[in-house]
Amino acid sequence: MIRLCFLSLISFFLFWACEDVTDQTTGAEQRQVFRYNINNVVTSLDPAFARSQANIWVTNHIFDGLVELDGDLNVQPCIAQSWDISEDGLTYTFHLRDDIYFHHDDCFSKGKGRRVLASDVVYSFNRILDKKVASPGSWIFSGRVAEETPFMAPNDSTFVLRLQAPFRPMLGILTMQYCSVVAREAVETYGRAYRSRGIGTGPFKVKNWLENQSLFLSKNEDYFRLEQPYIDAIRVRFIADRKTAYLEVLGEKLDLISGLESSFINELLTYEGELRADKKERLQFFKNPFLNSEYLGINMKLAEGTPLGDKRVRQALNYGFDRQQMLATLRNNVGKPADSGFTPRGLPSYAPEAVPGYRYDPARARQLLAEAGYPNGEGLPELTLLVSPDYQDLCVFIVRQWEDLGVKVKIDIMESATLRQLMRSEQAPFFRASWIADYPDAESFLTVFYSKNPPSPNYTRFSNPQFDQLYEQALLENDDEKRFALYREMEKIVIDEAPVIFLFYDETALVTGKSVLGLDGNALNLLNLEKVHFGTSE
Repeated sequence: MIRLCFLSLISFFLFWACEDVTDQTTGAEQRQVFRYNINNVVTSLDPAFARSQANIWVTNHIFDGLVELDGDLNVQPCIAQSWDISEDGLTYTFHLRDDIYFHHDDCFSKGKGRRVLASDVVYSFNRILDKKVASPGSWIFSGRVAEETPFMAPNDSTFVLRLQAPFRPMLGILTMQYCSVVAREAVETYGRAYRSRGIGTGPFKVKNWLENQSLFLSKNEDYFRLEQPYIDAIRVRFIADRKTAYLEVLGEKLDLISGLESSFINELLTYEGELRADKKERLQFFKNPFLNSEYLGINMKLAEGTPLGDKRVRQALNYGFDRQQMLATLRNNVGKPADSGFTPRGLPSYAPEAVPGYRYDPARARQLLAEAGYPNGEGLPELTLLVSPDYQDLCVFIVRQWEDLGVKVKIDIMESATLRQLMRSEQAPFFRASWIADYPDAESFLTVFYSKNPPSPNYTRFSNPQFDQLYEQALLENDDEKRFALYREMEKIVIDEAPVIFLFYDETALVTGKSVLGLDGNALNLLNLEKVHFGTSE
């Protein structure tokens, strides 16, 4: 025990010594370490538990999968250099590279990382489905892959995945961090401690992790893309307060933060969503479409027999507030009005001209309320909207505009965890929520309204036979354009039935120091640092 404690102390002081050097050096030497903040702590370095953004970002640095996404969300080769899909869409055959190695570690022979084999992919994917592991990512394969031998390795360089039925988004799913390739030796050698080891094949490897405080990653000198990464190390901090993190990047103690907050948004951005002139010499601001739809949900089962059970009332609420003004007033135009269904900008199937949604039209809202028997809101009982604290201002804005229609809404503020539990247990009649894509396909959003899904993701308990038929047809369609056409028909049904009040399509918001170059944003808000470097843009 004494020896273990002594070793822990050595590790602790070495870690902080490394961090002190990082923070005290200047110029080119300091620029070799990229420092960024995550507002929530990392809970595991095991990709089987890469559920939160914090875990996803970090495991993305450490691990690789068969395939990956580029900045435009196109699936690209990674460990697999090519693949074939059978004509019936049931069998995916991947051909692996022969020059990818796991990070050096004592769990391997002579402490050197060995070459990745197809059997490693089989092991990694079976592990996701293993009930003893209890990975939150098991849903990506459950009910989709073949019941018997879904994963096979005919030889060291060939991996085969078999499906129960065609599922076109499968390639996109395989880019998720859950599908990272791990080594059996590492998992079995370290057991429960594997969560802190992070032994993968990615561009960075774990140097030190002081839980809840900081994580230090160093460059993988044996990375198969020899020219990458450009930086030598990554330091991740876990500052919960966004304003504090913003001040750190402003003071050049951090190189990147993600997300905005009312406490500093007006200091940073103009009302048009551009970086203020007095910040341009020190900071950069990047925003991209983010595959996140913000909405107010209505539990359709609980709405039966109430005013919200009448789709004319739900449609009136959708017409009854100004989304553009809301974004300009409260979010400095970071985000776009949700005026074309539930699927957001950034996906290839997004087509606002083909799927017109709701726009601000108070006259139409009043007409619909009158048709529903509530002229100017008369006779309409007060509604209650369940909201988490972070979205109070947004909902106050909407509710005040509804008051102009004669619609009264009480806002009930509760902690996010409590609200999610009420949504899952079908005890939330009217609530604020958001849906973020797990993979780059509109199916990831439309699954929210499939009646056979439970209240995660179908929190609204929406049920429409025509929608379900189109959804099931789309799952079997391998032709992208035909599948996109089916998606758009489903969107039209959701718009007409209005089980949700469409709010806005989110945008990523990254703030970096002026010297950061090569940052590649994407609509999944996945942080890739292989090409990031420091210098001047002139």
